[in-house]
Amino acid sequence: MAQLAIHGGNPVRSEPFHRWPVFDTRDKQALMETLESGKWGIGAKVTERFEQHFADYCGAQFAVSCTNGTDALYIALQAMGIGPGDEVIVPSYTFMATAISVLMVNAIPVFADIDPETYNLDPESVEKQITPKTKAMIPVHIAGNPAEMDELMRIAEEYSLLVLEDCAQAPGAEWNKRKVGTIGHAGTFSFQSSKNLTAGEGGAIITNDESLADRLRTFTNCGRVKGGAWYDHHELGGNHRLGAFQSALLLVGMERLEGQMKQREENARYLQSLLEGIDGVSFQKSYAGCTRHAYHLGILRYQPQRFKGLAKSRFAEALRKEGIDCSTGYLPVYQYNFFQNFPDRMLAYRDLYEGRVNYRSVQCPHCERVCQDEAIWLFQEMLLGSKEDMDDIVEAIVKIQCHVSELFE
Repeated sequence: MAQLAIHGGNPVRSEPFHRWPVFDTRDKQALMETLESGKWGIGAKVTERFEQHFADYCGAQFAVSCTNGTDALYIALQAMGIGPGDEVIVPSYTFMATAISVLMVNAIPVFADIDPETYNLDPESVEKQITPKTKAMIPVHIAGNPAEMDELMRIAEEYSLLVLEDCAQAPGAEWNKRKVGTIGHAGTFSFQSSKNLTAGEGGAIITNDESLADRLRTFTNCGRVKGGAWYDHHELGGNHRLGAFQSALLLVGMERLEGQMKQREENARYLQSLLEGIDGVSFQKSYAGCTRHAYHLGILRYQPQRFKGLAKSRFAEALRKEGIDCSTGYLPVYQYNFFQNFPDRMLAYRDLYEGRVNYRSVQCPHCERVCQDEAIWLFQEMLLGSKEDMDDIVEAIVKIQCHVSELFE
């Protein structure tokens, strides 16, 4: 087989994968219509239409849009009554925002380990972290792969916990044929530029609880209440409103969402079938209750021992040189500099945390192994391409495996 690209050989692939974001004349028309409407912010009908359409799509009674996915988590926690001293269980394998949002309401993030095959929040680990101060948990549907919601909801009911689903990577994903975000007390979404449904930035919160929806609107709209006077502010709420131009883009994006999901699913199935013939690289597993995976990421499970002990970082470097864009993904959240030096990095409210938490002592062995040795990310737009694109991914992996000894030189 040809020389590795990392050593000067020809790469398996020289063409870029499918472009992202996707847009066409419909997006341009929607933006022009919004521009000409003169309603670019509060009171824009296009935002109301998006919220209703998104709620209907998710099977929720209410959707409240906001500025981004981090704010969605923060606002939801605030509206759910989480505050100083409360403990909120979060996964150790997630984007930083899941844990940071807990600190934004002056509560305490408590890290639980992940399932070693699905990479989602492990219910057994969650139960071990519960104390009398635990008030909520935030399961993340990582990569678009639903968490074990039946077991997590059982735990929540037993211990009287609130459940906030972080669906940032999972619009359209389903657990037992229910859209994620509708199983817990609320669900949050991100429309940031890499997400499967995007407007560059933006977020939303869905719920079936009308009183919670009213509070969400209050906290996103400067503390105003439904039917109240414009300059009458009832809560500590900021301006977290979604703009009309983003709403317009999201409405058009929803027209494509189902077709794009089907394309990702088809390519993911094909890629998984090809990987079955390779010893040492497989796909992230799903729970039996997962009836639809959104594939924000295609996560490969790399086994260094099948590549003569080659480090994950070196394997990923070789893969990128072959023209296969990929990432080694997250660190365990508690290992980031901010948490290793916590609460020294807190400019305010340090006294709430001093002596109560020590993130340097946290150990989540499954998460640490996944981050150090195993998880390699393929991005969602790669799954929007052709079967030939999937062939290239596997060809590059096989090429590296055949020449693996050369990567130690």
